[in-house]
Amino acid sequence: MYDDFVRRVERDSGGRVEYRRSGTAQVVLDETRVHELVDEAQALRDIGVEHTLVDTAGARRLEPALSESVVGALVVPEHGYVGAAELTLALAAAAQARGARLSETMVLGIEGGDHAALVTTAEDVIQADAVIVASGSWAVESRPSPPPIVRPIRGQLLHLQLDRPVVSRVIWGTDCYLVPWRDGSVLVGATVEDVGFDERPTAEGVRGLLNAAVDLLPALGGARFREVRVGLRPKGIDELPIIGRSATMPSVFYAVGHYRNGVLLAPLTAALVADLVLDGREQAELALLTPERITHDD
Repeated sequence: MYDDFVRRVERDSGGRVEYRRSGTAQVVLDETRVHELVDEAQALRDIGVEHTLVDTAGARRLEPALSESVVGALVVPEHGYVGAAELTLALAAAAQARGARLSETMVLGIEGGDHAALVTTAEDVIQADAVIVASGSWAVESRPSPPPIVRPIRGQLLHLQLDRPVVSRVIWGTDCYLVPWRDGSVLVGATVEDVGFDERPTAEGVRGLLNAAVDLLPALGGARFREVRVGLRPKGIDELPIIGRSATMPSVFYAVGHYRNGVLLAPLTAALVADLVLDGREQAELALLTPERITHDD
């Protein structure tokens, strides 16, 4: 769905989003982990996804800048990447171009009945036929009891700059991934830290990512450091997204808990929610994702 999704967003927003299906290479540096690539290759084969499993020489033929320690790689040519920040800004612009009104104010509470909902903000009260809660880690405030519907998992990412691109595809390693951008910069991600709503970067996080990145791609040892970014991923109780109608407020719908796959699943989530809210159609996927499985949905 992503090709059409990005084209529509660019058309409606008038902006550009960096998006390329340049492929991925999942690599291992340890012979004892080659079986992981073999298992993943079998899983891809079972669902008909094009892929190639290569040895050390094959991996370095595809990406000569990879470490000499690479012992194998699984290459998936259909994979790609998207500029998440650009996409988010373009989505907001596209929505406003189609008549949406954007309000950047604190939501204090939501009430939902059978046919209408009220959203109380710091500025006013908004009445609507339906409310969609898509606020990530802030979907439900953290409190002692009951546990929140999602909890934040901190992810630190590094943005490094090289004079020219040194790899042509996204590289997945055991301890980090590398995303090469058109301008020669490389995004290195990402830590997974259960530290609540703490968005501060740490020396330990930066050091771990740098070491893992250089182990995969030695040229990054000479890269210039542009910035460290921090995000909070919304992790659901069972690590599945929570998408669908609230179990207690019929006019309120959830689209949260995507954890590390929010941007990846954006087009699918949008289609599922639109079908449900606008047409009352519940696609088959929603049976696995219903908020009713979260007993404290409130």
